[in-house]
Amino acid sequence: MVAQKPTEKKADGLFEKKSYVKAAEMYEQLPENQKNLQNLGDSYYNNFQMTDAARVYGKLFLMFKDSVKPEFEFRYAHALMGTLDYAKGDEYMGKYLKYPVNTTKFIENLKTNVPYNYQIQLMAKNTTNGDFGMSFYGDKVAFASLRNAESKSFNWNEKPYLDLFSAEVSENQLLTNIQPFPEEINTKTHESNATFSADGKIMYFNRTNDKQVKVGDEKFASVKIFRAEWKDGKWDNIVAVPFSSDNYSTDHPVLTRDGKKLYFSSDMPGSLGSFDIYVVDVNEDGTFGTPQNMGNTINTIHREQFPYINDDGTILYFASDGHQGMGGLDIFQSKSYEGVFARPLNLGETINSHMDDFGYIVDEKKNKGYLSSNRKGSDNLYSFTRVENEARYIVEGEVKDKNTNELLPGTQVTLYDENDKLIGQMVVGAGGDYAFNTEPNKKYRIEAVKDFYIPHSEYFTTNEDGKLRYTIELFMECYDDAEEIITKRQDGKVQIVLENIYFDLNKWDIKPEAARVLDVLVDLCKKYPEMEVELGAHTDSRASYTYNLMLSNRRAASALEYLVKSGIKRKRLRSKGYGEGQPLIQCGDACTEQQHSINRRCEFIILK
Repeated sequence: MVAQKPTEKKADGLFEKKSYVKAAEMYEQLPENQKNLQNLGDSYYNNFQMTDAARVYGKLFLMFKDSVKPEFEFRYAHALMGTLDYAKGDEYMGKYLKYPVNTTKFIENLKTNVPYNYQIQLMAKNTTNGDFGMSFYGDKVAFASLRNAESKSFNWNEKPYLDLFSAEVSENQLLTNIQPFPEEINTKTHESNATFSADGKIMYFNRTNDKQVKVGDEKFASVKIFRAEWKDGKWDNIVAVPFSSDNYSTDHPVLTRDGKKLYFSSDMPGSLGSFDIYVVDVNEDGTFGTPQNMGNTINTIHREQFPYINDDGTILYFASDGHQGMGGLDIFQSKSYEGVFARPLNLGETINSHMDDFGYIVDEKKNKGYLSSNRKGSDNLYSFTRVENEARYIVEGEVKDKNTNELLPGTQVTLYDENDKLIGQMVVGAGGDYAFNTEPNKKYRIEAVKDFYIPHSEYFTTNEDGKLRYTIELFMECYDDAEEIITKRQDGKVQIVLENIYFDLNKWDIKPEAARVLDVLVDLCKKYPEMEVELGAHTDSRASYTYNLMLSNRRAASALEYLVKSGIKRKRLRSKGYGEGQPLIQCGDACTEQQHSINRRCEFIILK
């Protein structure tokens, strides 16, 4: 064979086809203009050859720095970090982000912030197999690999196409009894990232499209999520999920333990940029809801991939190069508090490296799991054991009643950062105490909320010392101590004591006298924006029971609407008509006019 004579047209054609190895060989022989250097740097970067990528991007910025787009600053920074040149990497990442970056200090700070430290080890003696993407598969594991040497080469990296394999894990954490999945699963294109239902009968996995389509100026083969069922000893009914597409990719599925949700990564329309983490409901009949983007707390304009959700659905692990890290993809965790995921936490230097680290899965009962990393030059699987970090930097304290100094178990305590983003949340137990991870030299707000108490916030700033433990006591005051018009009744209910409001006979419109009373309630609700109130209307015993119930409902609803029109959010209010069922004076049919008027009333009860 005669080698191709290098030309820009041929090199550009290879680059557009994502034949990055051959494209790099050709660009190396071409003049060093801006386009050639950009494409050459990207060819190395896309195949994780960071030393070469940093060399080429360095030339690019030296020769053309005033006209290079910001996206190359981001890639150059990661390439430099991939060679452990953090000082220069920080310089270019700072230019890209437009604020200073100090990766060395960031890594140091994580030592007092991460919940666990990790001990990791390789799972195969051969480090060139390209193993990655481990998942639990009953008492086995499943993973993707380049081990199928008979597979034709993939243009991107000149390596075999990926297939799925199962294996057992030996006592010394090595992969044994490695078997390829059957041909129903493994085809002539890529398969990877399997996930299984708890009973092992449903499998989701990735398969690359067998055809390329043009989207915009780019031609590519999308990655799709497929679903398969185990029937009669084989995988059957293998179909792409309906939210996969030829026009975008859906990657890295992971099924929740109960099988009701599927997390995945995608660059579908609506993504913030590159790949985002999504979640979709899985219905009992096998159909799916609408995929939901997990939002900008989790996702950035860069890559968020390889999600994993713990068994109870409260911790999301994922890989990202958009959140601050150590180079390439790092592994992060985000805790969910009542369905809201908090700001992600980098898991630190004992598990993350200067290269790509991803595919984290864990058995939380055993504190053991697996991850994937290309820190040794190609993708490899690692096992890990995690141990609690004794040196965490935390804020801790107790919640007490302001007047009695008694502990207040059951209080919800929430920590926010200086941008009011949720960091952590917990309900304190019998000891009334709380603890949260924090970072040195950061501003925070900590808030305590408890039913019938005035919510209380404290602001604090941590200092440079990563080993201090801040203690903050949160003192809360109950509404009936703070306000003379609020009292706790003998039945335990907390009531706002206002003048009675009166309605004309058989009417429910708010009269001016009633409005003046309700305005006091409006002011109180505005003073305490977390307070929730029930407006309860009661009638006397004249007229029928049904009529009185309907009349009281209308009066209570009328009072509620007055508060809504006065600016109080509807969700904070509840109206209820009690009719004649709860008289203050038990006088039956013998009530005097005065007794009837006492029973005919509106009560305002604080719900929380």
